[in-house]
Amino acid sequence: MNTDIKFVTPAEAVRLVRSGDTIVVQGSTSVPMALLKAVTERAAELRDVKFISGFAIHPEGAPYAKKEYIDSFRALSIFVPNYLRQAMRDGTADTIPVFLGEVPGLFRNGTLGCDVMMLQVSTPDEDGYCSFGISADLAYSGCECARVVIAQMNKYVPHTQGPAKIHVSRLAAVCRIDEPLIEVPTPMPTDVETRIGNYIAAEIPDGATLQIGVGGIPNAVINALQDHKHLGLHTEAMTDGVLPLIEKGVIDNSLKKILPGKSVGSLVLGSQRLYDYLDYNKDVEIHDVAYTNDPQIIRQNPKVMSINSAIEVDLTGQICADSIGETVISGVGGQHDFFYGASQSEGGKCFLALTSMTAKGQSKIVSHLATGAGVVTTRFQANYIVTEHGIANLRGLPLADRAKALIAIADPSVREELEREAVRRFGIGFLRLK
Repeated sequence: MNTDIKFVTPAEAVRLVRSGDTIVVQGSTSVPMALLKAVTERAAELRDVKFISGFAIHPEGAPYAKKEYIDSFRALSIFVPNYLRQAMRDGTADTIPVFLGEVPGLFRNGTLGCDVMMLQVSTPDEDGYCSFGISADLAYSGCECARVVIAQMNKYVPHTQGPAKIHVSRLAAVCRIDEPLIEVPTPMPTDVETRIGNYIAAEIPDGATLQIGVGGIPNAVINALQDHKHLGLHTEAMTDGVLPLIEKGVIDNSLKKILPGKSVGSLVLGSQRLYDYLDYNKDVEIHDVAYTNDPQIIRQNPKVMSINSAIEVDLTGQICADSIGETVISGVGGQHDFFYGASQSEGGKCFLALTSMTAKGQSKIVSHLATGAGVVTTRFQANYIVTEHGIANLRGLPLADRAKALIAIADPSVREELEREAVRRFGIGFLRLK
């Protein structure tokens, strides 16, 4: 390790933050919590400091987003994590609607400020470069644009390969805090999710390039791909689920056009086993989200299979994936980026997977989206909608035909009601299809 690094305490490091600054915070399971706590303790002397974050998981949340700090701090999120939902309701946090792949460009052209970048990095390699580890998504561009970069150096952060690295000379302040990264258990698919996963896997050909989201359904798809051959991985979020496919040789990236032979992602969340696997592994590269989520890059890979989820879908194919009515609970993430990229890929397919009913027994296939719900993916982009009752391929279908296809994969208990709504909305155009 480079012994020339002068380590400071978190309190000393955050003295570099000024009133009016915008702080970009690294995410995934690599949130630099010691630095966030330290800057929060300066609340009495700071004013109008903004925090911009993306997808993130940490049990201690966002200490700066409390009501008592309203004059000092403002929390802004690209993708609302669980721990900011109450702050959103309280008005001490807000969200910035934007395609995730476009955020780095907004830093670079000045639309979004980036004065201070806070992150966790690995220990340096023999050339003095630290890796961003498991979260390059916003960190890569944030470090490029920031006035100062403040880092927690952590021996538990894997030294991932790819361009997402920073030389120690670029770090304005470094704290040495060695603590294990947050681990995210792999969710076990339910029987319903397994049925959905099997439907999707049956549509995925050998040689496809996968973009797989997070959760039970994506893991169900992965479980159903064990007998496939020559799959590739170019995704936004990398999870434990892909490890068995990589180790078995199902994912070998041999047919990819973009970085063949490499599994590619922008952020990672999973177990220590996954983090250990990534450490100095030349078969995996972690990149800026502007690269992984660029539709013009995505489309160059063969048979891109984009697999995402939603909260509800209306009878015309409008997809809400970020809110429950007016309440924003997540963000667009990379859904749009990969939907478009996959749709332009030769042989590509876009899957939108959801259980037909909520835990409270409400249909997720609806006549109209809930009042205030956001349209994350438009009806013009909708392709395969999948529930445990089957697949509806909406590509090229007129509105009435879409309604019929979607009603067929809705829960049987709501189909009659949805048909009445379809008749009211589309009239004879729907009736003639029955």
